[in-house]
Amino acid sequence: MIEIINTIPLFSQLEPDEIKLFIADNQLFLKNYSKGATVYNQKDTCKTTDIVLSGSLVAYSLSENGSAMTMFEFSSGQVLGANLLFGDNNTYPLSIYCMSDARLLHITQNAICSFLHNYHFVIQFIGLLSHNSQKLNQRITIVTQNTLRENLLDYFRQQSILQCSNTIVLPISKKQLADYLGVQRPSLFRELKNLKDEGIIDISNRTIHLNHV
Repeated sequence: MIEIINTIPLFSQLEPDEIKLFIADNQLFLKNYSKGATVYNQKDTCKTTDIVLSGSLVAYSLSENGSAMTMFEFSSGQVLGANLLFGDNNTYPLSIYCMSDARLLHITQNAICSFLHNYHFVIQFIGLLSHNSQKLNQRITIVTQNTLRENLLDYFRQQSILQCSNTIVLPISKKQLADYLGVQRPSLFRELKNLKDEGIIDISNRTIHLNHV
């Protein structure tokens, strides 16, 4: 286990003996989750900060009509609970489940407090908090300010950059994309058809070519 932890930048400047003490005291522990497993339910108390070592997870909310909206996605190297662990209200506002088999490193509040004496750990930890805050701001913009068309085109542009091509393959299903954008599937399909009819994109299943984006 110590070999795995040593590969995580957050711990790179900590003394191995100090890390081993917290491992022995079960304040640093690994846990595997199966695809579809719920890691946290909404209103669960946040007791640890968790680093995703492998797999992917999503945080989602349920509306009154029962539809889900994906608020955040977490992949390898990203962190859960860092912004909640020391808060006055340290309960999860969203449910989090696994989109694939996943492995998480859980770190207790006591361990975090001890590690904060290390300057490198502090800087890395603040960076993780900042990253989560930026993701929250992006989601607020998507939910409250942009039109569906603007959000779709922004998403396609991001994928085009990541995939280094104007022809992209959606990494998620259209249902998951609708959840991510906070809309019903018929609304998503209607806007995709409009974009295709206007010649902005060509689309075939999950393959999309960007013509004028």
